[in-house]
Amino acid sequence: MRKIYVFDTTLRDGEQVPGAKLNFEEKMYIAKQLEKLRVDYMEAGFPSSSQGDFEAVREISRQIKDSSVVALGRAVKSDIDRMYESLKEAANPMIHIVLGSSNVHITKKFNKNPEDILQMGVDAVTYAKRYTSQVEYSLEDASRSDLEYMWRTIEAVVKAGATCVNIPDTVGFAVPELFGGLIHQIYDRLQNVAPHVLLSVHCHNDSGLATANTLAAVRNGANKVECTINGIGERAGNTSLEEVVMGIKLHPEYYDGYTDINHSAIYETSRIVSRTMGLDVQVNKALVGENAFAHSSGIHQDGLLKSKEVYEIFEPSDIGAPPMDIVLTARSGKHAFEYISKKLGYEIAPEVLNEIHANFLKIADEKKEVYDNDVIDLLDGDERVQKNGEKKLWMLEDFQINVNMNLPSATVKLVRNKQEAVVSEAGNGAISALYAAILKAVDMPIHLIDYRIQNIGAEKESLGKVVVQIQYNGKFYFGKAIERDVMKASALALVNSVNKIVLNS
Repeated sequence: MRKIYVFDTTLRDGEQVPGAKLNFEEKMYIAKQLEKLRVDYMEAGFPSSSQGDFEAVREISRQIKDSSVVALGRAVKSDIDRMYESLKEAANPMIHIVLGSSNVHITKKFNKNPEDILQMGVDAVTYAKRYTSQVEYSLEDASRSDLEYMWRTIEAVVKAGATCVNIPDTVGFAVPELFGGLIHQIYDRLQNVAPHVLLSVHCHNDSGLATANTLAAVRNGANKVECTINGIGERAGNTSLEEVVMGIKLHPEYYDGYTDINHSAIYETSRIVSRTMGLDVQVNKALVGENAFAHSSGIHQDGLLKSKEVYEIFEPSDIGAPPMDIVLTARSGKHAFEYISKKLGYEIAPEVLNEIHANFLKIADEKKEVYDNDVIDLLDGDERVQKNGEKKLWMLEDFQINVNMNLPSATVKLVRNKQEAVVSEAGNGAISALYAAILKAVDMPIHLIDYRIQNIGAEKESLGKVVVQIQYNGKFYFGKAIERDVMKASALALVNSVNKIVLNS
């Protein structure tokens, strides 16, 4: 079975997202996480674009040793010189040259004829080989290029010393069947001419087919995939690394391949990129979205509680994600409600389950989603429900927030196992102070990863939904709450996330 090489371009193509520009420290932070993820190639930047990018690529080259560090540039000597200067201290550097191959690029972007462009490519590769043994040549806009012209270019740059040929679907024009067929033809010819040369693809997601096109290419001979974390990138983004890697893992025989990616670091890497670049991951994003392993349909919940494999093809732990989440809604049946109740430490007698479940549905109709604190409030107020006492959860008894221009502060009263904790803390803002007080009260080494507020409903009837994610002992936990008072929702969401740790301990 062949190895599929993973080329990550989060630090270059991913950084081209408006508003996602990274400073030096942020770029290095992500680079070290990508090394932990075990990407084979890490495209660190475009050194000739700015002095800052040059210095970032140079420092990444100095510090990253387990992944090949790559720099991108145009097919001109000045760019190649700049790439070499930034990469010369790398353990295993690669120069990546990009030049258009479609008629649109040749005539409208460069205003040249095809033979001139081909010769530019050959000259650039020949010049780059003076510096490094690894040179990648990308035929930009390949999916809209003439096959025979591309093949003449590939033959020529390979003869000049290119060690990797990249076939990009630069504008997301391709469809899987045709793109797979194109890769098959190029792969077949390349095997006869230079079987040692890597055949790579770089697909964009303008029509939503980046992952499908990439996997079709792998199926047809490509042995290197260019991706970004969370699928970020220019315009609609790039191929999502996590989707391609886990697709290959799920069907290794079909794709006749494997990757060396550290699958258990995928989720952590996704979250690091998201918060460092300030780019939210859509909730329904495959594998790493908030809802990727969450289930709210009663039919699904019932099936999952009988056997996870009924509705899950991966274990969340496969990618280092939080455990499966049963989200209680008005669609949740008695089975799911009873399951959550037991997790929280309550036993509901069969003869009263129907009535209590009906009361739960009233809350669900009002709040749309019901979280741990809502279930606790419902069951604590019913004398017919028995507490088994196995789990000692934190309860938010009260809180107070004082806001002024200079030093916001918060006081919280938490109770666990009949023991009260009353703590006051200051912060940079109201939420900062509130969370500092709660985390001091629970006295656990918890790191706040994410905090988000979402409005539900309209005008005076609106509700505030708060989602919190924390990290504890290397694991991630979500906490959620819905209230009319967003401060109360914020406090409950954090307490609910802390209780997830208690429930899983």
